[in-house]
Amino acid sequence: MIGASNTVFDIHFPSDTAPGVAPYSARGLKGSLSLIDGIGGGNLRRTINGTLLDLNPPQMRKYVLEISGDDQAPPALDGVWPGMEVVVDSNVELAFLTGGSAGRTMVPGSERFEGAYTYYCPRFTMLVVKLQVERDEWAAAVSWNLTLEEV
Repeated sequence: MIGASNTVFDIHFPSDTAPGVAPYSARGLKGSLSLIDGIGGGNLRRTINGTLLDLNPPQMRKYVLEISGDDQAPPALDGVWPGMEVVVDSNVELAFLTGGSAGRTMVPGSERFEGAYTYYCPRFTMLVVKLQVERDEWAAAVSWNLTLEEV
């Protein structure tokens, strides 16, 4: 279960070239989960009579995950390039009615129950889209942002 002082966030790379989350790089971690643009996230059209229709095929229902951190050190992402496939244990929760099933693979140990709902952190296979690292030397602070899209 996720507590206030820890996270399930992790990045699994296909090789040892980029070990991922380094010490002092992920405190203050923020995550944003959104739907992909275009065909999977916004292909809605109106008929001539004004009825709104969903033209998205189910296989195009994918997510964009944006992870950012503000800490003392950058994440160990040297060697990470757009198009690289990674497995990400997200720190953003999704929920479903208990008794139903999760829409994505659950990060082991991330599920929690509240009322009639089950909350969990999803595990995604994604491609790197963008990486940005910023350093404020005077404040000894590092900010970073990693954008990923589900394969």
